[in-house]
Amino acid sequence: MKTLLAFLLALSGVAFARALTLDATLQSTLNDNPEIQRARIDLERAGGQRLIFHSVALPDAGIGALGGVEGGHRAGQKTTQPFGFGYGAITQPFFNMAIPPSWRRGDIEVLIAQQNLNVAVTQQLHAARVAFYTAIYNRDVNSLRGEQRTRLEENTRAQKSRYETGLTDRAAFLAAQVQTRELDPRIDAAQRAYEGAILRLSEALGKDYGQYATLPQLEGELHYADVDVDLAQESEKALQQRPDIELARLMVRAAAEDQRIMAAAYYPQITGEISGRYIPVTDVRTTQASGSASRSEDIISSELREGGSYTWRVIDNGKVGGAVAQKKAAREINEILLQKLERDAHRDLARIQNDLQSIATKEKALQGAAAAAEENARTIQQNLAGGISSQLEYRLAQNDLLEVKTALLTLAYQQHVDLAERDRATGKYLRFVDASPRDVR
Repeated sequence: MKTLLAFLLALSGVAFARALTLDATLQSTLNDNPEIQRARIDLERAGGQRLIFHSVALPDAGIGALGGVEGGHRAGQKTTQPFGFGYGAITQPFFNMAIPPSWRRGDIEVLIAQQNLNVAVTQQLHAARVAFYTAIYNRDVNSLRGEQRTRLEENTRAQKSRYETGLTDRAAFLAAQVQTRELDPRIDAAQRAYEGAILRLSEALGKDYGQYATLPQLEGELHYADVDVDLAQESEKALQQRPDIELARLMVRAAAEDQRIMAAAYYPQITGEISGRYIPVTDVRTTQASGSASRSEDIISSELREGGSYTWRVIDNGKVGGAVAQKKAAREINEILLQKLERDAHRDLARIQNDLQSIATKEKALQGAAAAAEENARTIQQNLAGGISSQLEYRLAQNDLLEVKTALLTLAYQQHVDLAERDRATGKYLRFVDASPRDVR
């Protein structure tokens, strides 16, 4: 049994150790993220809430039955006999000012739940995407520093050989060792950052990687690419597609309908009612057979009544007015929040555009610096082998090369994060949502 369990755990570790692409990350987040799953359940709950709002306009019916056993002695009657009767009533509102806003409020409830789902999808997909880029970035930074440490270790071995043969002194050998060990803390820091990004990625994916010894391997590279952002067009898309802005609009509409529902108590209500009662003929007790002169002593076996009721609150006492004022304040607060979101959308996109332009300028400058640093490091390494250059020059050349390569990688990472922010700000993550909404009726 233990062998089988170990085998299954090993298979699970292999499955989780497979390469994870960005598309697979987003798809897994969409399917398994707990926040998205909760939003989907809330969408189903909103369908039931809509029925509650719609029930104001629907008829209300009720039925009941009553039965028992009657005992005693009466001339011409059995000593003990059962009895029973049934009754029912149906009420239908004919005029109620709360019906139209309640009906619209129920439909808005489903739309709010749908937009909450869209907001959850946007937030969780964006978080997973940024975590994926962060993990790729720290993995590549770790790789760059590892490559530099390999070159420094080769230099250390060369200096050791030169020291052992008497071509250099002990100080050069020790300097090469110190230079190599200086990279260890930076490599460890990049590894911790990578593992932290993997942890955030696992949370977005809705999976627990803590019980497995093998972390998933990520597939992908960060490369800079020229990007053109049309601020006016992107701002228009943001106002039309962003789920949080659309949700804010729906909250304003919902608050307005709630205010109308409360204000409906100012108006009269007219309700129709049909009620009936049925008593089986065998249970009829009449005095007609004995020739009773009083008709009021006869028991009617069944009856059907129709009627209506009219109510109108003529004195408020502040109950309705206070409720209307509360809903009005809620609507005004939602309108302020909506205006803030619409203003911030343009501001966020302008910031992203400026960041992308700044990254493009820096990247062009660093491309030339990278080629120069590469050539300089290669030349000094050759001179060091010939005893022309010193360990300090070699160290500075290697550090310059590492910093330039790291800066280029950082710019590529920042560009990818900014592009992800642009997709979030313009609502482009909604393309992952199923185009056909669920039927929650």
